[in-house]
Amino acid sequence: MQGVYVCQRGKEDMGEYWATASSAILLLLPLLLWLLGLLYSVWWKPKRLEKFLKDQGLVGPPYKLLYGNLKENAALNQEARAKPMGLCHNIIPRVAPLLLRTVEKYGKMPLLWQGTQPRVIILDPEMIKDVLSNKFGHFEKPKSNPLTKLLATGLADYEGDKWAKHRRILNPAFHLEKIKGMIPAFYTSSMELISKWDDLVDAQGGSCEVDVWPEFQNLTGDVISRTAFGSNYHEGSPIFKLQAEQTELFLKANFSPYFPGLKYLPTKENRRRKEIHNSVKALLQGIIEKKEKAMKLDPESSQNDLLGLLLESNLKESQESGGSKVMTLDDVIEECKLFYFAGQETSNILLTWTMIVLSMHPEWQNRAREEVLKVFGKDKPDYDGLTHLKMVTMILFEVLRLYPPVAILVRATYKEMKVGRITFPPGVQLALPTLFLHHDKELWGEDAEEFNPERFAGGVSKAAKHQNAFFPFGWGPRICIGQNFALTEAKLALSMILQQFCFQLSPSYAHAPFTRLTLQPQHGAQIILHKL
Repeated sequence: MQGVYVCQRGKEDMGEYWATASSAILLLLPLLLWLLGLLYSVWWKPKRLEKFLKDQGLVGPPYKLLYGNLKENAALNQEARAKPMGLCHNIIPRVAPLLLRTVEKYGKMPLLWQGTQPRVIILDPEMIKDVLSNKFGHFEKPKSNPLTKLLATGLADYEGDKWAKHRRILNPAFHLEKIKGMIPAFYTSSMELISKWDDLVDAQGGSCEVDVWPEFQNLTGDVISRTAFGSNYHEGSPIFKLQAEQTELFLKANFSPYFPGLKYLPTKENRRRKEIHNSVKALLQGIIEKKEKAMKLDPESSQNDLLGLLLESNLKESQESGGSKVMTLDDVIEECKLFYFAGQETSNILLTWTMIVLSMHPEWQNRAREEVLKVFGKDKPDYDGLTHLKMVTMILFEVLRLYPPVAILVRATYKEMKVGRITFPPGVQLALPTLFLHHDKELWGEDAEEFNPERFAGGVSKAAKHQNAFFPFGWGPRICIGQNFALTEAKLALSMILQQFCFQLSPSYAHAPFTRLTLQPQHGAQIILHKL
């Protein structure tokens, strides 16, 4: 009997043991699966893609666990930004040192690593045309770090059917006739800046030093507030400040490796990201609701600003598609965030670099002023006159060539795709360096690093040896919807400045272009204004 009892007891112990072991396995299984998924994401998949691309002749620095070339890129950027450069337009070594070194070492289609993502650099304009034209429908914006999406999504971030619907709804707001109607708002904002500068110059005896970089930030912020929301910079200021802080957090997240689930951790930065997101959302929701009420009282009020035109277009599109709104309130909020960010940034960058470049080349400043005075005299600029400013247009194009707002465009494959002779598997980023194409001597001639607006005398398509060598606003179906808005705003503001002032670089100015989402002057843009 005792033997039977011991045997029975042994079976019970074994049962308890296996029950405990099974529970432990069940508890550990999710962790094990997560670890296997992490290993796949950070090592096996990158190495497999690396081999696939290298077998086709694409070479570059080897993949490094998790970080890829992020640390190397950060170190080279820090070194390049440690001191300003001379007064010239050969800015690639300072702006993109890693990319330049990689191209010089590995050729014109090297392979780099954006963390765990392989990034192939494409410098062939014909291949770039194929990618940006998206004629195959298989190139998308790369999936971004989830932490960065809190800055803004909107049209620039969408793909497929949602992008097509949003683009269709937004298009009417950016027709030339609508932009023509925004000229009074452009003029009012620019006049406030001119008057401010006029007072400063008078107070200092006919000339004064101004950092035009923050001045143009305020100007373009005021313009986008008036044209997008019917308000002014002071009313939009809280949103601008919050979005500026969100941009800093965006940059920090964008250049760091991302671990799955990181956005859910209650870190100080994550909490602040969500606080800003919620605050901006609440402010914009209030603006949208106020606009909707105004439109119910006066349907014509929708014609006065971009938000009104967007809401009207959305209503029309919704009625045609069966009644439910194509854009939800959250969708409209994201487009408004994009208005604030992109609408301000592009014009600000263009005007700042134009003032700097025309200060470096006073002969072109004089030629631009002569044209403006010939067309307008000292009178208020109008839309028809702006369309006749051929010299000013050529100058703006040449500034965009040498100092494109976005130095590099990135697309990604979501299925296997062949471009040229190369087959790209899904999960590969294709980097299209606007800055490199714009400075390529094979495309622009030996004077590619020189400021020569005459190259655009015959139009954009004839300026270079390849008609797709110039794409400061992108190209193809996803070309920037606001390019005419930005160019018109820049022409008008520049014309008014040239009517009232001549200008030169201050001795305190340090030529130091660098990228922070866009191509900016690292130490500001100090200009000495002289009253005419």
